[in-house]
Amino acid sequence: MLTTVNSLPSGLVLPESVLQTDWFATLMMFVAVNTLVYVCFAVSKILPKIYLSDWIGRRGRRSETRNIDPDAQA
Repeated sequence: MLTTVNSLPSGLVLPESVLQTDWFATLMMFVAVNTLVYVCFAVSKILPKIYLSDWIGRRGRRSETRNIDPDAQA
């Protein structure tokens, strides 16, 4: 049989005096930054890989193909 606990004020797990302390604010900031870092990691895994050579041209790249098929694109 389920019973309800009425000792928790306003449904909070911790009292308001604990939530207003400096160490708890520091802990909340650490959790927030940690969450953002892992969200960035997850998004970066989803996105396709970006190659720097696709954006920056190099002098050593051939202008013509050396493929056996003469109609192949460079």
